[in-house]
Amino acid sequence: MERRVGTVSRGIRGPIIREGDNLVDITVNSVLEAAESEGFRLRDRDVIALTESIVARAQGNYATVDDIATDVKNKLGGETVGVIFPILSRNRFAINLKGIAKGCKKVVLMLSYPSDEVGNALLTYDQLDDAGINPYSDVLTLEKYRELFGKNVHEFTGVDYIEYYSDIIKKAGAEVEVIFANQAKTILNYTDCVLACDIHTRKRTKRILKEAGAKIVCGLDDILNTSVNGSGYNEKYGLLGSNKSTEDKIKLFPKECKELVLAIQSSILEKTGKHVEVMVYGDGAFKDPQGKIWELADPVVSPAFTDGLIGTPNELKLKYLADNDFAALSGAELKEAISNSIREKKSNLVGNMASQGTTPRQLTDLIGSLCDLTSGSGDKGTPIILIQGYFDNFTTQ
Repeated sequence: MERRVGTVSRGIRGPIIREGDNLVDITVNSVLEAAESEGFRLRDRDVIALTESIVARAQGNYATVDDIATDVKNKLGGETVGVIFPILSRNRFAINLKGIAKGCKKVVLMLSYPSDEVGNALLTYDQLDDAGINPYSDVLTLEKYRELFGKNVHEFTGVDYIEYYSDIIKKAGAEVEVIFANQAKTILNYTDCVLACDIHTRKRTKRILKEAGAKIVCGLDDILNTSVNGSGYNEKYGLLGSNKSTEDKIKLFPKECKELVLAIQSSILEKTGKHVEVMVYGDGAFKDPQGKIWELADPVVSPAFTDGLIGTPNELKLKYLADNDFAALSGAELKEAISNSIREKKSNLVGNMASQGTTPRQLTDLIGSLCDLTSGSGDKGTPIILIQGYFDNFTTQ
């Protein structure tokens, strides 16, 4: 019988994960129990995905504000530190800022404007236009900003992040000076010890600062990239990808977890005879058209995945074939012609007009985004995602 369903994404409920839990057994058992309960079967090339949060929790990859402070003081000198280009987030950056401020005497906080790197807005471009401000060249003091724009709160959180971040710094015992600029080297007019807090542009930012003569340059990926007083750490990403756990504790991005995904893949094969792909996922990579927020506040969508998820889709655009190559056909003849094109397609369709409009993104970014949307970030209780049919096409039976 011809299959009538394509891709299906299921949120799989699992237990609350604690440090030391066996994620291989928990994941495999949760998926197999869900299959039995809901009446579906695993197939080859299904994808099982785990949210990075439960992986880091099982690893016990936590650190405190004081651990952050110690590392910042050791690496940046403990005096005046320029903290530049942070994202505006209570969950992601605020607690990191608390630790950073505890590790120095003064923070010069340099915010990008009109929005941060992932789209959280301080202002609108219309406000800048009305004020005659050029965000690519103009540097604003806090006083000038308030004179021109007053108090602006975030559309979704209702928070004035300038006031919020300033209060965090002062309560941590440091002085604060706030400026607004989009050129990294502007901070060197205030201090030559700089912590670059941007995520996806961090390498460029650090290069620019070093070339401009900064004395010390670190990124968030350089803080807690080794353990401090027995703390958790992430050798590759440091504080990037961390989340607030408590008022004085963060959960870091999971450490190396390739062995985990391979072990889950192997266990599923042993128990079912099916070869599935497995990945760990964090934020999806997509943009909200209303708030203009680009979701990806993690350094990568997927920190670990099995080899079958390497690469990008290799797909033909059905509507292009229907409207162009086979415009004269319809019904069964059209279906057969398109099916033959799919069966005979080359392994690399780059440059082929029939593939235009398909998504040339990494499979892990696409699938991770689907996982993030399926699991959500609230109380669904589905930290494991099962995706079936993702690698199917029009001809799959």
